[in-house]
Amino acid sequence: MQIPRPEYPRPQMERDAWLNLNGTWEFEFDPGMSGRERGVLNKPKLDREILVPFCPESRLSGIGDIDFHPAVWYRCTFTLTDAQRTGRVLLHFGAVDYSTEIWVNGESAGTHTGGYSSFTLDVTRLVRTGENTLALCAEDSTYHDPLPRGKQSDHFSGYGCSYTRTTGIWQTVWLEFVPETYIERLHLTPNAAASMLNVEAVFCGNAAGRTLRAEATYQGRPVGQASVLVGGQTASVCIALGETHLWAVGKPELYDLTVTLSGEPADSVRSYFGLRDVALHDGCTYLNGEPVYQRLVLDQGFNPEGIYTAPSDEFLKKDIELSISLGFNGARFHQRIFEERSYYWADKLGYLVWGEFPSWGIDIDSADGVKYFVREWTEVVRRDWNHPSLIGWCPFNETWSPRQDRSVIPTAYELTKALDPARLVIDTSGGNHFETDMYDIHDYEQDPDKFRAHYAKLGEGVAFEGSTTFGKWKGEPYWVSEYGGTWWNPGAVGDSWGYGNRPQSEEEVAGRYVGLTRALLENPHICGFCYTQLTDVEQEQNGLLYYDRSPKFSEDIYRRIREANQGPAAVEEKK
Repeated sequence: MQIPRPEYPRPQMERDAWLNLNGTWEFEFDPGMSGRERGVLNKPKLDREILVPFCPESRLSGIGDIDFHPAVWYRCTFTLTDAQRTGRVLLHFGAVDYSTEIWVNGESAGTHTGGYSSFTLDVTRLVRTGENTLALCAEDSTYHDPLPRGKQSDHFSGYGCSYTRTTGIWQTVWLEFVPETYIERLHLTPNAAASMLNVEAVFCGNAAGRTLRAEATYQGRPVGQASVLVGGQTASVCIALGETHLWAVGKPELYDLTVTLSGEPADSVRSYFGLRDVALHDGCTYLNGEPVYQRLVLDQGFNPEGIYTAPSDEFLKKDIELSISLGFNGARFHQRIFEERSYYWADKLGYLVWGEFPSWGIDIDSADGVKYFVREWTEVVRRDWNHPSLIGWCPFNETWSPRQDRSVIPTAYELTKALDPARLVIDTSGGNHFETDMYDIHDYEQDPDKFRAHYAKLGEGVAFEGSTTFGKWKGEPYWVSEYGGTWWNPGAVGDSWGYGNRPQSEEEVAGRYVGLTRALLENPHICGFCYTQLTDVEQEQNGLLYYDRSPKFSEDIYRRIREANQGPAAVEEKK
């Protein structure tokens, strides 16, 4: 059987020496969370089998049980050679939902809390030449605890904007073989205006006295290199590039990068970068000094077969290609952390992305809620720092609590800016803004004339005619980051829904779409939009495509949608 999701899972820091652990594992549900007491770890064989990295709720896992699963157990074996154990052995998890303990050969290797962020354990002292056993227990009490769950349902079934849950492993598990002293993390910060790249490396082990060298190429041609003597646990070099090729929307020029830490043995990783600067001024987003209207679509990343996990790498690429074919130039990766391969394809295809924390489910006014957020959000921002497609961060979505602590959201904004000062940050999308780089609102009015009237007084400083929901507008660049959501699925039954009254024909859908979108494009004070949404998701039937990605409309309707999305934007024309 072919290994599912066999591609290298971390394309911006790639090494040759690795082992993919996806495939068939032993598996067992633990509904009473009593597995440790009952000795599940030492059972000769677990009750079932599962296909990793697909969660047990998914059909692709081979199980497809959508009930609540407060705890689950996994076990597999892998074989190592003497050569693979020469240096350090690292065990990587793309994501496990939610709280995880891992054992290697019966000994605890470590724990991790957070259902969306990637994590790594050094298991060198626990592995041996020959066969090894890896086991883990994942606890995910979505039903009882206020955990960050994004759009995962806290009811048995999906409802409203909540869908089938994901428990346990849902991204690739893999081993990596590195020297005793190695490059643990890279931060790549481009300066497009100066045609330079700053490379910061973080090391594990004693790197003092070694040399860090970074070499950039473009289409195979050397275009710049720099090196520096390492004095501690970090080092930085700045590469002056001999050729300037800017990463832009639809024109994704990318450089290749090799970073090497000298030594016996040396450590070397392959990466890539895009040369682009992001800025805000004069009420607009600028990319490399040029105004760019953000023509985005809401992408929730769910799919019928794998739920959170894409069936294949090609599936991730195809979702972005479908969006581009509809005239969009980017997406909000909404209420979840997407896997790194999604950002890779966005980088490769010249597609703008906003990253979001799955904030639904936590109480951000509580100490526990802040604890859940800070720990995992920090891991996420560090992981995805290097992707040129990622232009902004959004820590929260739709926070309207009447007892809201006014210090929490500004603090989250400041934390995000401290972690990544090079990108835009929206404090809370469609919520009560306190401190934000961009002011955004969510507006699901379906009548284009009424919709247009909501923004008629932007020039007078009125953020949203007839509403004070979104807080005081201080003149930040302004966009409508959720709109539309038009309900269309003639064959849908049961709890299916969309926003507003269901149109009576495809023609009505197109008329509504064009009218709403033009209202935004023609307003000289609005610098972007995000349409809800790319695909249907389970009972939410307001996508431009069906849940299985098949087309909903005739090609003529899609042509009109595409032309509307690509229409001229007043805010760009006045620059």
